[in-house]
Amino acid sequence: MTTRLLAADFRPATFGWRVDGPVATLTLSRPERKNPLTFESYAEMRDTFRALSFATDVKVIVLTGAGENFCSGGDVHEIIGPLVQMKEQGRMGELLDFTRMTGDLVKAIRGCPQPVIAAIDGVCVGAGAILAMASDLRLGTARSKVAFLFTRVGLSGADMGACAILPRIIGQGRASELLYTGRAMDGAEAERWGFYNRIAAPETLLDEAHELARSLAAGPTFAHGITKRCLHQEWSMGVDEAIEAEAQAQAICMQTEDFARAFRAFAAKEKPVFEGN
Repeated sequence: MTTRLLAADFRPATFGWRVDGPVATLTLSRPERKNPLTFESYAEMRDTFRALSFATDVKVIVLTGAGENFCSGGDVHEIIGPLVQMKEQGRMGELLDFTRMTGDLVKAIRGCPQPVIAAIDGVCVGAGAILAMASDLRLGTARSKVAFLFTRVGLSGADMGACAILPRIIGQGRASELLYTGRAMDGAEAERWGFYNRIAAPETLLDEAHELARSLAAGPTFAHGITKRCLHQEWSMGVDEAIEAEAQAQAICMQTEDFARAFRAFAAKEKPVFEGN
């Protein structure tokens, strides 16, 4: 007997989780501290995004923060302090375990088939900026501030895949500037540079993110999963290899019922109703 895994049944302890039909909303929920991450929330988000690969009820994820901020990065007292202690005690293996775990969160976000939409207001820095970067689409506000702060604490800008992913979003020169300097982008610059897909007013940001999520969820979700996988995997392919991979992927999509539904709807001059199979 096959057991269905339902995202509606997830009960995370370190962040908010709500499922409305085919859309799930993950809310970083420590607004009094601008929603910082902890060892526990890193691990639980990693496990949640991994599990979403097997969830049958959710088609799109909205990632946001409670209050008027997205995420202030790793908690200074609950993460940075313990990491410095590990350094002083020569516990290199534990430091590597941590950096690999944070990277595994990005892999899980990129690896789940559902598109992930980040709704970003206020502070979005450090690991918070990485979460936004790892998402498929980003909606921001004019007052938001995005910064990859790692050099400000004596670390490399090469963190959680930033040197691989960020240049592909905003270009090599712009990514280099942000990763070397740690300076912040306001919302207008983030949109101009292509980090944000668009800007929304703070009071409508989450509504617009959910509207976009519902529109994607109403589309051919199996095909969306193929698009996401190709967008990710083709970074390491040559053009000829990518064209062949897309030929195979598209042939698979042509075997879906959604493809036939779209044709029948077109022939009948109707709007297709996709079912994701």
